[in-house]
Amino acid sequence: MKLEDLVVYEDDSVIVIDKPSGLVVNRSETSEDQTLQDLISQYLNLGSDLGVGERAGIVHRLDRETSGLLIIAKAVSAFENLQGQFKNRSIQKEYIALVHGNIDKSEGVVDAPIGRIGSFGKFGVMENGRESKTFYKVDKQLALDEELFEKLVDGFNKNKIRYLSTHGRTFSLLTLMPKTGRTHQIRVHLKSINKPLVSDKIYGPGRLLAFDLTWCPRLFLHAKSIEFINPGTGKRMFFDSELPEDLVAALEQLESSSQ
Repeated sequence: MKLEDLVVYEDDSVIVIDKPSGLVVNRSETSEDQTLQDLISQYLNLGSDLGVGERAGIVHRLDRETSGLLIIAKAVSAFENLQGQFKNRSIQKEYIALVHGNIDKSEGVVDAPIGRIGSFGKFGVMENGRESKTFYKVDKQLALDEELFEKLVDGFNKNKIRYLSTHGRTFSLLTLMPKTGRTHQIRVHLKSINKPLVSDKIYGPGRLLAFDLTWCPRLFLHAKSIEFINPGTGKRMFFDSELPEDLVAALEQLESSSQ
C-alpha cells in the first residue's frame, strides 16, 4: 500500500486521505504491521525523522478497523493550527455507523465522560473521566432479512437462536457528530446506551460478535465527512467519503423495518 493511493486532496499545508479499514494509524512497539506513519514517512521522505508534531503530521486518528477521512499536516504551523481547530471544536466530522437495536427518537446526544478502564487499552463511561459528547441522528431502522437470518443460525442451539432473534436482528443506521475526540468515543458512547456497533470486537457483546461477523466482516464505522479551515489558504474545506464496498454489501442484506 502507498499513501498516494489514499490521497483525496493535497496542497503545501495539508493532505487529506481516505483510510481503509485495517490500517493502523500510529506506530506501536507491540505491532509490526505497516502503519499510516510508515506510509507518510515514505511519501514525504522523512527517513528516521518523526516528522511534523513527532508523528508525521497526523493531527487526529481513527481506530484500526474504522475507515474514512483523516487530515495530515505537512508543516508545523499547519499542525498547530489544526490542533487549535480541534481544540475549539470548529472542525466538523460525521461518521456513519450501524448499531444493534432500534432507537425510538430521530436524534439525540450522548453526553458522558470517558476514561481508561484497567490496563488493557479499553475505555468506558466513568464519573471522573474526560468530558465527551456525541450527537446522533437516525437515518434508517433496519432488520436482517428473515431468510438470511434462518440460514445464518442453522445449526445453532435453541437458546442461541432465541437470544439472536431478540438481540441480533434489528438495527439502526446512524449519522454521528462527535464534538470531542476521545479514544474509542463513539464505540464507548453507543455501548453505554445499549446500542453497540455491529462487529465491534472490543465493545460488542461476545454473544453477538461471532454472529455479526458472519454477515458484516468488520466494525461498521466510517468517517464519512470532515470540514475544516485550510491552515494555508484560510478557506473552509469540505470532504466527503462514500461508504466502502464491504459495508455497502453488509447493508444490502438488511431490509427496512420503519413503522
